[in-house]
Amino acid sequence: MPQVSMTVNGKPATGEIEGRTLLVEFLRESLHLTGTHVGCDTSQCGACVVHVDGRDVKACTIFAAECEGAEVTTIEGMAADDGTLNKVQQAFQDHHGLQCGFCTPGMVMTAAALLEKNPNPSEEEIRSYLQGNICRCTGYHNIVKAIMAAAGQDTSKIAAE
Repeated sequence: MPQVSMTVNGKPATGEIEGRTLLVEFLRESLHLTGTHVGCDTSQCGACVVHVDGRDVKACTIFAAECEGAEVTTIEGMAADDGTLNKVQQAFQDHHGLQCGFCTPGMVMTAAALLEKNPNPSEEEIRSYLQGNICRCTGYHNIVKAIMAAAGQDTSKIAAE
């Protein structure tokens, strides 16, 4: 069986894979990083978003072999080593940007990628960027509020849905 090697959350990771092994399967089954969720198997829900070489990627749309030598960050790699949440995670907690929590890892990873590209997004830009992520619980209002808070913006004028 072929092997793949990559850096995951700052640590070297190597494992045997079949050619058809998706990154999300490798992360969950081989590395036991179960924070990356499988929600739809059709790349529509965004529950499996991770960062590959700094880009937000749906881990169900890329083969693990394509990540040979890549830097991969999952939700488990977002907090500091001492467990302190990063600003996006903390904002989701502070502004109730989650309910059941299933979509939260993908939302946090997507939000972090957005803020890396655009540190001061408008409400409209946030909503547009989240179009590839589905939340069945929150109605997105508090998710948008959390992302704006993580960007250091005033959240009092966010339009209610």
